[in-house]
Amino acid sequence: MTQAFKFCPQCATELEFITQAEDGGEKMRLRCPGCGYTHWNNPVPVLAAVIEYNGQVLLARNAAWPGKMYALITGFMEAGETPQEGIAREIAEETNLTTESLDLIGVYDFQRMNQVIVAYHAVCHGEVRLSPELVDYRLYAPQSVKCWPAGTGYALADWLKSRGHTPSFIEFPKRD
Repeated sequence: MTQAFKFCPQCATELEFITQAEDGGEKMRLRCPGCGYTHWNNPVPVLAAVIEYNGQVLLARNAAWPGKMYALITGFMEAGETPQEGIAREIAEETNLTTESLDLIGVYDFQRMNQVIVAYHAVCHGEVRLSPELVDYRLYAPQSVKCWPAGTGYALADWLKSRGHTPSFIEFPKRD
């Protein structure tokens, strides 16, 4: 287990992995031995969009990513907004596009990042202008876009299937 942070946000005592009885049985979590605070480490909801722009799928490349990987527009919800408002805001912030319609594709686990992805199909219009967070974008015909075997790649595959296409996946090189 990895620690998200070291000290209790309530009393500043160093957190420890402590096993304790919970509703589902014994569970080891980061807990404060001083005040009893528990760090639940719940997955974070992340919003994602398969953007349909002029009949094509828009994928973008994040400035922080190594290599030439392109993916869906994603982002975090803000307090006080619905998932639909959040993904429309993220699309506007990252691409300058206006969202015409949104349809839920599905919900996907992304355990490696401790996230739950809520994915939408977004029909968008306007002129693409990328935020500094993104360095490039590409448009793909739905029948030729490639999916990736992780997180949002499965949402893209499900959307393609819903449109009558058979998704194909990129093969990542094996790590030693």
